[in-house]
Amino acid sequence: VVTEPEEKPVRTAPGEILMITRRLGLAAVLSSILALGACNKASEPAPTEPVAVNFSIMSTEGRQTQMDDWGPFLADMEKAIGIPVKPFFGTNYTALIEAMRFKQTDVGWFTNQSGLEAVRRANGEVFARTVKPNGPDGYNAVVVVRKGSGITLDKLLKCDKSLTFGMGDAKSTSGTLAPMTYLFAPRGIDPNDCFRTVRSTNHEANLFAVGQGLLDAATNNTASMDRMAMMGTDLSKKTLGNIEVIWTSPLIPEDPMVWRKDLDPALKAKIDAFIFSYGTGEGAEAERQRKVLERIQTKPFKRADDSHLLPVREMEASGQLMQAKAKEDAAAVKAAEGELAKIAAERKALPAT
Repeated sequence: VVTEPEEKPVRTAPGEILMITRRLGLAAVLSSILALGACNKASEPAPTEPVAVNFSIMSTEGRQTQMDDWGPFLADMEKAIGIPVKPFFGTNYTALIEAMRFKQTDVGWFTNQSGLEAVRRANGEVFARTVKPNGPDGYNAVVVVRKGSGITLDKLLKCDKSLTFGMGDAKSTSGTLAPMTYLFAPRGIDPNDCFRTVRSTNHEANLFAVGQGLLDAATNNTASMDRMAMMGTDLSKKTLGNIEVIWTSPLIPEDPMVWRKDLDPALKAKIDAFIFSYGTGEGAEAERQRKVLERIQTKPFKRADDSHLLPVREMEASGQLMQAKAKEDAAAVKAAEGELAKIAAERKALPAT
């Protein structure tokens, strides 16, 4: 490094002149590095706005059914935020969670259980929730059988491997978690050891299978049955006319809407403005939007956060506790009890509503 001499060098010893020169040289090097860094930073391109929003839709029914229900809503969302909104249909809940994890999707409608997994594993956060159009704000898991089959709950739980059974996706709240928590686990029953065969698929397929006699019994939920009634087709009417409910769970909270935490803040603001104004107010347009929301079985969305998932976390931990006690696994019992205590503390800390 070459340093320029000072205009008026001070009289000093040769060794001191060398030290001053070295200090000046180091200062010049540092100054150059900082200047280069500033230039590089200034030349970095500004973050670009997303070119599209990928909206994931949980697979509780067939793809075409969901597109019929959600298509008008997504079209309105696209107009409101000014960029394309593309639906993303996963073959199962895990596919939706992994898609968000790898940033293939940005926002979506989840069940409580799959939403919890999206928060845990895919950097997601709850920002809204659906609102039941009528009756209690929530839905119930159910077990359905073909009407006139003679299958009662007692016969179902006999576990003689004479019956076929349908469950939901492993990450389904009403299709798997709630029946395991409230029906099977308290009785020490593993469905795989109880029935001749256990098939896992979506709610719509399970209803059709039971209605047509292809399955003896299956899990489902009241919201899915309401959706099938709204279809109004000959097949949906025949299916619902052929089934009956033999078990109903306690009330389950409505479904969450989840977006990625790292989503562009400006885009979040646009989505937020759209979601929480949609279907509100008066006039013909607001009424039209409410009709669109009816197709996806909700009133205008309400704000929510991750505390919305406390009930499903409690269900999960309660099921784990029952299983741990049945296996006499002291470590697992302690872990489940610790999780339940943590959930209770979080619930207590929530602001009063």
